[in-house]
Parts: sequence; C-alpha cells; structure tokens
Amino acid sequence: MIERNLDRAIKDFIWNVVEIHSQLEEIHKSWAELLGITEPQWLILMAIDELDDGGQGVAGIDVANKLRIHPAFVTNQTKSLEKDGFLSRATRADDARYVLMSLTTKAQAEIAKLAKRKLALNSTMFNEFDEKTLADINVALTTIAKNARLASRLLAIDIS
Repeated sequence: MIERNLDRAIKDFIWNVVEIHSQLEEIHKSWAELLGITEPQWLILMAIDELDDGGQGVAGIDVANKLRIHPAFVTNQTKSLEKDGFLSRATRADDARYVLMSLTTKAQAEIAKLAKRKLALNSTMFNEFDEKTLADINVALTTIAKNARLASRLLAIDIS
C-alpha cells in the first residue's frame, strides 16, 4: 500500500510540474510578444539579466548552461537580439574567444515597464507562500533537479 501511495504521489508531482511548465511557458510567450521577440529570446534576456550581476557582461556558455540549451543556439539568438537593440556583445578583453553580452538600455527599459505586471503575476502565483516555505520548496526542487540529471544520465547509459 505504501508503494502505491508513493507511486501516486510521484505521478501527481510529475503532472503538476508538467502543468506548471506549461503555464510558465505561456507566461513567457506573453512577455516575449510584448517585446516583439520569441519566447527563447525572452528567456535569454532573463538569463542575462540574472547572471550579469556586476554589469561586466555574461558569456554565452553561461547563458546556455543556465537555460540548459546548446551554446550555438544562444549565439544565433543573441545576434538577433543585438540586431534588435536588446543586447550588446563585446569580446572579453583578456580572451577574444569569449563574447560577453549585456542588456542594452532599451532592454532594461522594456523589462522595467513590465515590472508591475510581473510583480502582480508573481503575487498571484505565490500568494499562499511565505519566504521560508518558498525557500524550502526551492531546496526540495534543487534536490529533485540534481537527481533528475543523474537519472537522465543513467538512462542514457542504459539505452546505449
């Protein structure tokens, strides 16, 4: 009986994650449309915003790792974002192999315009949780994500 209850709880958790992912994807698409860009481009801007803590720029590989996508895709999309005036790209002074990307003033202004709406959405999604509860959930999700990466690698070995 315990195994069946655990199995049901795991299935419910997975389907809840699928639902949350789907809803977040729709939200990201909406933000992207407001800026006239694609959802992946929106996520790239958000990753750069998050990672560029000191304003020195972010390497494409760091963005790719954060979003779990291929670095070549980041390169392709950031060139388009640069053309649209959302990003500036510059080679790193000490190693020309690396391109560092930063949000432009235009991108920062556009994101700032959305801040109130983002705050309202976050309030709606997380209104029943306090800071400690969210911190505990994030610890649990980090553990699950780490274990999921391990499980994925083990599955890849089994399939080979």
